[in-house]
Amino acid sequence: QIAAIRRSAGDMVLNVDSDTILASDVIRKLVPKMQDAAVGAAMGQLTARNRNDSWLTRLIDMEYWLACNEERAAQARFGAVMCCCGPCVMYRRSALASLLDQYESQYFRGKPSDFGEDRHLTILMLKAGFRTEYVPSAIAATVVPNKLGPYLRQQLRWARSTFRDTLLGLRLLPNLNRFLTLDVVGQNLGPLLLALSVLTGLAQLALTGTAPWLAALMIVAMTMIRCSVVALRARQLRFLGFSLHTFINIFLLLPLKAYALCTLSNSDWLSR
Repeated sequence: QIAAIRRSAGDMVLNVDSDTILASDVIRKLVPKMQDAAVGAAMGQLTARNRNDSWLTRLIDMEYWLACNEERAAQARFGAVMCCCGPCVMYRRSALASLLDQYESQYFRGKPSDFGEDRHLTILMLKAGFRTEYVPSAIAATVVPNKLGPYLRQQLRWARSTFRDTLLGLRLLPNLNRFLTLDVVGQNLGPLLLALSVLTGLAQLALTGTAPWLAALMIVAMTMIRCSVVALRARQLRFLGFSLHTFINIFLLLPLKAYALCTLSNSDWLSR
């Protein structure tokens, strides 16, 4: 990637993953957003190219929709998408050139770190004063894991990257809209509070023999409200099925994120 950027001569650089297929109009959709010289990067909307492979790929496709059309879309209203995803993102070459030395020398606790490169490069763009944007009509279909093992390895790598670059991104927040501070705090505090709720409920069950019905009903209610709102916005009833992802989140992803936090120095790629 770095070699290609150094050899390129165009004004814009389009980054695409090898397992991603772009819609025919992606470049036409991204370029107008880049006409503003203050914009350093613009990403498109990701979908699961192999959505129909399994129940997991269907859930991941919905997860991508939420990440793009809730999280990134909200951040883009304030000109600061916090992670322009690698499968489909256009960069301003002059902005890249000014950041390339920092980007190439990415270290964490003295060790080279080369995963989570899209999030890291986005943070560098924001630090340099460029805006980062999201274009929902620029569609890119990428291959997603179709089994739990590869999915969890991917999520472990992403969790470590998120924790690392959140520390770097905290310094940016005072210069960004207050919503971005709320967003970053919520994304990191939310899983912690959910984990505490689950642990407290298990402790109540073990010590008193009574089930934590109130906490369970609250989690169910919040899940169904979220999925119903998304189903209404997307006009697709399939998003009601995303409620099943809550079980993966509680029983698999929360422990995995705790493990990621304890092993931040591990830079293994964990390829699927």
